[in-house]
This record gives sequence, C-alpha cells and structure tokens, in this order.
Amino acid sequence: MSLLNASAFAIKRGLSSSASATPRMLNGHTLAPTANHSGNAGMKILAVLYKGGEAAKQEPRLLGTVENQLGIRSWLESQGHEYIVTDDKEGPNSVFQQHIKDAEVLITTPFHPGYLTRELAKNLKVCVTAGVGSDHIDLDAAVERDIQVLEVTGSNVTSVAEHVMMNILLLVRNFVPAHEMIERGEWRVSDIARNAFDLEGKVIGTLGAGRIGRLVLERLRPFNPKELLYYDYNPLPADAVAKLGARRVEDLKDFVSQCDIITVNAPLHEGTKGLINADLLKHFKKGAYLVNTARGAICNTEDVAAALKSGQLNGYAGDVWNVQPAPKNHPWRYMKNPLGGGNGMTPHYSGTTLDAQARYAAGTKQILENYFQGKAQEPANIIVGVGKYESKSYGQR
Repeated sequence: MSLLNASAFAIKRGLSSSASATPRMLNGHTLAPTANHSGNAGMKILAVLYKGGEAAKQEPRLLGTVENQLGIRSWLESQGHEYIVTDDKEGPNSVFQQHIKDAEVLITTPFHPGYLTRELAKNLKVCVTAGVGSDHIDLDAAVERDIQVLEVTGSNVTSVAEHVMMNILLLVRNFVPAHEMIERGEWRVSDIARNAFDLEGKVIGTLGAGRIGRLVLERLRPFNPKELLYYDYNPLPADAVAKLGARRVEDLKDFVSQCDIITVNAPLHEGTKGLINADLLKHFKKGAYLVNTARGAICNTEDVAAALKSGQLNGYAGDVWNVQPAPKNHPWRYMKNPLGGGNGMTPHYSGTTLDAQARYAAGTKQILENYFQGKAQEPANIIVGVGKYESKSYGQR
C-alpha cells in the first residue's frame, strides 16, 4: 500500500551534539541522517542471501546470491569492515544467528529472508532489505531499540508488476496444463480450451494500490477489461484515477465479490496477515482467479488450497510462500482445481530479475555509504527511523 512521507532523527552514536543539531530537510520533511563512521574502526556487516550455485558462478549479474555478495565485498573490506555472507539462517547454530549477536548492520533479501526476531535484535543499528519488503523484521522491536530499517524502494516494482501480468495471463489462458500436455506428448485441444478465457471484458481488481498495484493497473488497461477496481485504505490521487480509470471499492467483501480476477499487491503486517481466508473466499465470485506476488502469509495456506480444490477459485498463482524456502510438502506445490489445473506457483523470483538485482545491489551500496558517512537516507527508503515508524506501509500505526 502507499508509502507516506518519511522523517527521522539522527542516531546518537558518533554524533556528539545530536540533541542540538539542526535536522537536514528536504521538501519540508526531516531526513534521516546516520552516524558518521568515517573515523571509527570497521564494523561487522552480516548479509543473508540465497545460494546461487553453479548458476551464480556462470552469471556474475546474479548479485543477490551468496557467491556474488551484492558486488560490495571489495568495497567494504577496503574500508576495514568485516563482511559475513551466508544462506545458513535456520536455528541457533546457524551462521546467521551466530553472527547477528555482534553485527552492526544486517542485509537480507525478501527472497531468502533472515527472520529478525525481538530476541535476536539486540546490538544492531541498521537493517537493510536488498529489495522491497521488510516483514521478516520485527519492526516493533526495531522501533524500541532504535534500529533503522531501510529498503531499496522502487528497485523491483516493475519486475513484480510484469510478473503479475504473466501470472494473470497464464491462469486465464490455462497455460500450465497446456504446456504439461505437450511435455507428455499429448494433443487434446478441447481439454485445455474448455477452461481458457480472454482477459478482455473481465473485472480485475488489485488489493493494494501502491507502487506495484498502480503499475499493474496501468498494464491492464490495454487489455480492454470491463472495469478496473482497487481496494486500499488510501484513495488514489485524482490524477492517478484519471490516468488508470480505476474505481475504488471501500468494503473488502464487496470488492472481492465484483472481481473476476484479483491481484494482491499489499505489504504484510498485522492488518493483512491471513486476510484472505475461508470467510473472505466465500465472497469471491465462484471460479475467480487470485494472484499473489506480495507475501504468502496474506493468504491462509489451507483455505486457498481448499478453495482451489472445490472450484471456488479457478486458479491461484504467485511466487511468495508463508515460509521460504517452502517445504516439499507445502500444499501450494501440488494443489489443483477440479479440472487438474489452476496452479501457477513458482519460487520467489518475481522481484529478483537480473535488472532488479542491479538496482537493489546499487541501492544497498548507497544506503551503506550514507550510513558510513553520516549522510541523510532517501525518505522513501526509510521504514523505521530512530525510535519510530516512518512509513505506514506496514500498517497504520
């Protein structure tokens, strides 16, 4: 959902006169300066990334991997910092939990997140999400302990919006069963065409109309839908409404009951966790399609699987799971509609295309550089400033 204007105060560490310092301002808003570390000893920086294996060795542009380390190791070490990079994040003996104890900076990604709980968030000063989405961090604990939480806002919004469009089309056109049929050496057009439709003339809605939701609406217009709807606690500005031609529906059950296709483009927080459950799914049009590239936990796992099996949903697609990596027995790996299709699930990769990785790696480096040099962070990147929330994207607090 929409980010609001951000502001923050200076970190006390390294600023001898922070209480009386004049805050930096931009367009009338206070920026978030960080401690100036230019004269201090090197710090420990811990990064939890996903393992790229042979692919990462062959493709150096896979920057978000353990092997390629966001492309910042040499830069960090040249300044005397210790840089620990791992994909080992589960359990008390994991590299993550062993090194988080004395790390000053944590870098993690939404694609293989290191889950930062209240118990672990003791000595950190900064958490950086290399990408967008910081629900893997206990944000309340970050506020209480003056830990800044920063994202590379906008780094992968285009990538995710394009993935949403692909998911919508592959569901509506019944693509996955058609491809699987070809792989089996079969050719029965009627078995596929009986559950394939056009996107034209459908009512399509986005749950959440922030950066990604707006891009999805924009990309849907050329398909000539019957109507575009959105559900968000913030109404879109008048110029955006005119551009997108989208109508706001303020009641969630009313919203889902009108849509042939729904795409979830909202952050995960207390207000959205488990939002799409059996009770809400009863209000969907029978045979509707649901796409979720936001966060898996916004949808109840068992309820979605049951709705697909019964035909209440004709299809469910996305790349986000309530636990990542998803266990091998996760029902979303195998669920089908009554005709044996309707499943468009993939690993979480919508926001980690090579283009997106270049953007979020560069953005992570800029955030770190600002922190080292005591420069203001970009307001849109600040989720938690020092001791308070700076964004309402994770719930209205």
